[in-house]
Amino acid sequence: MNGSSERRVLSGMRPTGRLHLGHYHGVLKNWVRLQHEYECFFFVADWHALTTHYDDVSIIERSVWEMVVDWLAAGVDPQHCSIFIQSRMPQHAELHVLLSMITPLGWLEQVPTYKDQQEKLKERDLATYGFLGYPLLQSADILLYRAGWVPVGADQVAHVELTREVARRFNHLFGREPGFAEAVDAAMQGMGKKNARLYAELRKRYQEQGDQDALSTAQALVRDHSSMTLGDKERLLGALKGSGKIILPEPQALLTTEERMPGLDGQKMSKSYGNTITLRDTPDEVVKKIRLMPTDPARIRLIDAGNPDLCPVWKLHEIYSDDRTKQWVQGGCRSAGMGCLDCKKPVMDAVIAELEPMRSRASYYESNPDILHTIVSEGCGRARELAEDTLDEVRSAMGLNYR
Repeated sequence: MNGSSERRVLSGMRPTGRLHLGHYHGVLKNWVRLQHEYECFFFVADWHALTTHYDDVSIIERSVWEMVVDWLAAGVDPQHCSIFIQSRMPQHAELHVLLSMITPLGWLEQVPTYKDQQEKLKERDLATYGFLGYPLLQSADILLYRAGWVPVGADQVAHVELTREVARRFNHLFGREPGFAEAVDAAMQGMGKKNARLYAELRKRYQEQGDQDALSTAQALVRDHSSMTLGDKERLLGALKGSGKIILPEPQALLTTEERMPGLDGQKMSKSYGNTITLRDTPDEVVKKIRLMPTDPARIRLIDAGNPDLCPVWKLHEIYSDDRTKQWVQGGCRSAGMGCLDCKKPVMDAVIAELEPMRSRASYYESNPDILHTIVSEGCGRARELAEDTLDEVRSAMGLNYR
């Protein structure tokens, strides 16, 4: 990773319309935290939506804007990150095409989610190049911005690893610029005699002895050099491993502890299960949904003792209730000392309190669509600058910058 990419995060989400608490606890809370720690780019992956829903495009536009409103409602702040839409950035498509020229077909067929999704979505015709190639489009999404970090759950690590392999192959094929060795020597001289000598020693220790500590120290020495150009840093980092200039830095997976949000029926919260609470549900809607939640089937009458471990409501208490409330629920349920509606009341109050500021922010953006569109337009502008810088180097490396 070069000096700027190691502080850059990229993440995207397919447009599915209004989001629910599963999205908030699983993804958006993490984005809100990351935006204050990294240079973050969050994008609407509307082209990715077409890979499985190409035959039903009527709801895409509405879904895009509904989702962006919910991002902002959840606390994603355009003052601290860039929000953009994939299809407004044709650079994604260009890099995807260029990377497809060098990516072995077998790499795509071996992505674990390729066959998994085909099994789960048997009712859809997924025998398309778009579906086969969507992992490479994801790689293009990441590499276009030279993102150092990609927040993912454990099930998505394979996609980041594919991206690393694609970047490695590209750099191997095209990173050997003419006069590379001479350019590396010149970049070393620019470090000053002491640092150049240290760099050479560390590189020798790594290349001859496989000393990983030497590699890490040398990488830090290069990245922390304040007066060196980005191009020289890339050359020196590439020379450490014996390769050429690093044109596309290899990203790292930023593993997130995904907070599994239970739905109203105890399963994972999902639109496909019809068990969600959306980020814009009103207090009355929240109360109605939670009141109708199933409970321990053993509690037919008020005097029947129950087992919280068998009750979907208890799963919500585990997320929203403090220890004192949890003890109260456990004791009251197992002794039949409380009714199920009494048990649900603290969860209702906690969910309503969590959603209140989100509904307020969502209402503001719903009432001011021009502001919403400006946020996305400005985010696209910032993203476009980075994307074009990357493509300039990619085109040049591949011999396509001729006139």
